[in-house]
Amino acid sequence: MKTVKTIGINSNQPVGRGFNFPYDIAINDDLGKSRIIYLLNRPNSATRLGTRIQYFTFEEEWIGEFGNPLDDDEAKFTRPVTLDFNSKNQLHVTDEATDEIKIFDSDGNFQRFIKLDSDSHRNADQFGPAGIAIDSDDFIYVSSRYLNVIQKLTSEGRVVTEWGGAGSGPGEFEMPWGMDVDAQGNLYVADWRNDRIQKFDSEGNLLHIFGESGVAIGQFNRPSSVAVDTNMNIAVADWGNERVQILDEGGSVLNVLEGDATLSKWSHEWLDVNLDEREARNRADLKALDLPEHLKNAYHEASQTEHKFWGPVSVKFDSDNQLYVTEHSRHRIQVFEPVNLK
Repeated sequence: MKTVKTIGINSNQPVGRGFNFPYDIAINDDLGKSRIIYLLNRPNSATRLGTRIQYFTFEEEWIGEFGNPLDDDEAKFTRPVTLDFNSKNQLHVTDEATDEIKIFDSDGNFQRFIKLDSDSHRNADQFGPAGIAIDSDDFIYVSSRYLNVIQKLTSEGRVVTEWGGAGSGPGEFEMPWGMDVDAQGNLYVADWRNDRIQKFDSEGNLLHIFGESGVAIGQFNRPSSVAVDTNMNIAVADWGNERVQILDEGGSVLNVLEGDATLSKWSHEWLDVNLDEREARNRADLKALDLPEHLKNAYHEASQTEHKFWGPVSVKFDSDNQLYVTEHSRHRIQVFEPVNLK
């Protein structure tokens, strides 16, 4: 796949333009104007300052933000995880601390929430919603990190069916996370602690298992997100291996991405008014590929080499099959266009 651009810049401020440990994005192609990206920030802070959703155009024109915990209303987040749009351009956001799916319109106005119930599970205090995916009929799929199940809900929040359970067998989960639905209505689940992707039909029948634990091509180390394009190519955020793997419909590896970041528009604007920083950057070796032996592993290579992925936590495709990789630890999005995957 070919690099298109990099979006974002790190900011430690709790408000305003700039990313602070982004967790996931949702892409709105249906507004009749420029493609809008909604990005969820979830900083590592006990105060939760900076936790919010920012939205901006593909061209990096800043629009606004919402869900800040400083706001004293139902819209504020505690520990949000993932987000997705339904067919009505309503943004759904899971919050694993409050056991809710919060629902907003495309301008960030809070509409309502769906409360998720763990009462049907013995000795379960919390549901812990993590991943969310919404199909073309607006059925909502949500994964539970505590119960290790998938629930299928109506748009109003009524449970239609549930499947899974804790374990490593077929159809079982250990902390399921990101999900996506393909054009045929099949659900893909990043089974995080089991180091695999599981594919189900819309009723929860297991269709396929992709991957196993490891560092080799086709193996995964804590996959956090999965996305499927219109050609049935499957992108997996292989988080623990600091890479993204692209699979075909049968699970064969088509491509492995390790990142090829450039400077974003926002970064250039910041460097244009901080010339000493630009000069220091020009002197630095930011593509340090010849690392000492004790740093030759996926994590340290990612942390020491600027263009590579560091914490690729989320993958999403837009309607043109461009792939967006959100990096939690380097506070940016890398965008790729498909090139001869099939």
